[in-house]
Amino acid sequence: MRILVVEDEYSLADVIATKLKQEKYEVDISTDGEEGLYNALTNIYDLIILDIMLPKMNGLEILQEMKDNSITAKVILLTAKAGLDDKLKGFDFGADDYVTKPFHIEELIARVNVQLRKNGKNTPQDVIEYGDLSFNIRTSTLTCLTTDESIHIPYRELMLLEYFMNNKEAIISKEQIYDKVWGIDNDFESNNLEAYLSFLRKKIKIIGSTVTIKAVRGLGYRMEK
Repeated sequence: MRILVVEDEYSLADVIATKLKQEKYEVDISTDGEEGLYNALTNIYDLIILDIMLPKMNGLEILQEMKDNSITAKVILLTAKAGLDDKLKGFDFGADDYVTKPFHIEELIARVNVQLRKNGKNTPQDVIEYGDLSFNIRTSTLTCLTTDESIHIPYRELMLLEYFMNNKEAIISKEQIYDKVWGIDNDFESNNLEAYLSFLRKKIKIIGSTVTIKAVRGLGYRMEK
């Protein structure tokens, strides 16, 4: 799962990102509001940690733009304002949680984990199913429900498979895949993506599944039964 940290104090953002990476999350950092909004609108993030007081554009303005553009990422606000009115305003703008500065990094990580493990619409599950496939994200195990055969999925292929299974039957462009799996500033090459997709297709076939990942000419890829 990928998280965006929008915080203008880079040292704090770096501490948060480092801790999140230790928890096996993929993390990008934005240090001003305009860049944060640009990255948020890519809609590749599962969760955004968002400071309210930012240069160029504040966090509440970013939240409003996200709502207007139907961005589904969970949002945890960071702010030095601890008043009830400030918190209620943040929730009114669509925030899912609110953490006041200063805070313990362990508490923030716990709140991130809670948001990403909730069972709700547009929230990643521990187990995703599509067709005859069952994918346990926590154990990195892909199982065919018809043959009862299972196979372990390595880390990058795991992120790729999770993205397809959370967007089943939707056409996903190469650019969306690059940004979601390898990050906004990636220098990933097209032939490398084809290699990863080939590995994934072979693993799906090995366990006897009828699910496929097909190329859609000029548009991208789609997972189909």
